Amino acid sequence: MNQRHTGLLASAEGEYADIRLVDGEYFVCPWRTRLRVLSSLLSLRESAPAEVTEAFVPEGEFKRAARELARLKRRDPSAVPSMLQSPWHVPVRWFILVDDPERRLVEWGPDQFRLYYWTPLAAAKRRAERALQVLRRSELAPLAQLVSEMAQWLSAFHPKSMVELDYASVSSLFTWDELDDDHSGREIQEAVEAIAERSGMARAAEIYQTVAGRWADAMNRESLN
Repeated sequence: MNQRHTGLLASAEGEYADIRLVDGEYFVCPWRTRLRVLSSLLSLRESAPAEVTEAFVPEGEFKRAARELARLKRRDPSAVPSMLQSPWHVPVRWFILVDDPERRLVEWGPDQFRLYYWTPLAAAKRRAERALQVLRRSELAPLAQLVSEMAQWLSAFHPKSMVELDYASVSSLFTWDELDDDHSGREIQEAVEAIAERSGMARAAEIYQTVAGRWADAMNRESLN
């Protein structure tokens, strides 16, 4: 019986980057495509059931990806992906890094809108550290590892960097009214502070469910695909 696997194509013709000019200052986000592809492959292996990963990528390719990623890390220990991506939805934990004043809802095309946050790195790190302190002192301590990983990722960048949390094309899954009503960054900040209160866990859970509920349909699409 012949087995077929999905192939992944990534450009080998040099490096590219997104460049943005904001208030007279340039911000450069390297694509680091090869590094992101290898990291994503290994992340798939860790997060999906074995029968699913084997259907798409054979075990030998995972091992080859791990070896190549290790070589890249030896060559440049500070190299990390400049972009973190998630299909169909924004992971709720990412909203720990942002707050409402940094929220932007803009027109993206004819009858199309895009929601994103543009946040100073220092503010994102401060919020991640605050969330870590709160979670570690609560019954939600096991979740602290996910936030710690985000904090470690942020530490790899220049202190004057900016963090963009971008709904991008996922914005099209929502109407303008739904995007206008979406204040997930502020709500997750409120949830963190509720956890810090002695009797705030129920309130934090309620807020979390509100934010997670916005993504329920989008996450169903991920499962279907």
